[in-house]
Amino acid sequence: MKKKICILVPSCNEEGNIPIMAEALEKVFAGLPYYWSVIFIDDGSTDGTLAVARKLSSEKNNVFYISLARNFGHQNALKAGLDMSDADAVIMMDGDMQHPPELIPDMLQEWESGYDIVYSIRKDHKEMPLMKRKTSNMFYNLINNLSDIELEPGTADFRLMDRKVVEAFRVFKEADLFMRGLVKWMGFKQHGIEYDPGERKHGKSKYTLKKMIRFALQGITSFSTRPLYIAAYLGFIFSLLSLLYYVPYVIYSYYFGHAISGWASVISTIAFFGGLQLMILGIIGMYIGKLFVQSKQRPHYIVKESNLGT
Repeated sequence: MKKKICILVPSCNEEGNIPIMAEALEKVFAGLPYYWSVIFIDDGSTDGTLAVARKLSSEKNNVFYISLARNFGHQNALKAGLDMSDADAVIMMDGDMQHPPELIPDMLQEWESGYDIVYSIRKDHKEMPLMKRKTSNMFYNLINNLSDIELEPGTADFRLMDRKVVEAFRVFKEADLFMRGLVKWMGFKQHGIEYDPGERKHGKSKYTLKKMIRFALQGITSFSTRPLYIAAYLGFIFSLLSLLYYVPYVIYSYYFGHAISGWASVISTIAFFGGLQLMILGIIGMYIGKLFVQSKQRPHYIVKESNLGT
């Protein structure tokens, strides 16, 4: 029997890219000995993404769609696809054509050679905007220096996962999913492949600087408590700096007659304990917030409509 390969494509306002993606996948799999299917996950799109996916699925028996009740985010959309797939291997890729379908045969070849996870590493070119390159490097530097995992710069959510990896991943119940880190943390036999990113055909990128910063913080706090230690060290450093500033000032005021009764002791105390406390409260708050969200045990996503199993 032919092995089954399922392609998961999270899509948010990608109505123009879905037909192009489906056509590109058909060409790629035309000469490959697999039974393949694609699942478009509509992540709360406000354009005609769902209508296009629905129309394609009515015309082709290997095209499926999942429509989420609202925008639950890219990671949760991928989780929905993983939960509903029954293939021998699953390939996750973005719907904007920047993840080249032409890389899929190489991924399948590495999978057939024994790798359980085949992930992709984006090559950064000079044509890429400088700000994009800088923020991307900052992202991976932060993750690698402040968390307990090691990600190669350019690691993307374009990856192949064997069925046993998918089944293991389904067990995870944590609220803030950071798949790049989780996949690395899981172990198994992994291999990376470099690729040249394609050009976006339609629409615009959903990853703003704000979202990238949030994504980085989510990844760091999901895999390490190191930021708590760093915050504590920063608190001590700032408290020490405050003492180095105020003690000379207090001595100067005392000898030159500018001292105000009680002022020095109050300000020094506030500066010391303020520097120690305020630097760590925000980070502690992030961890407590994650525990609060996790305690609610809400689902990662809610499916509004799907043609899987029909």
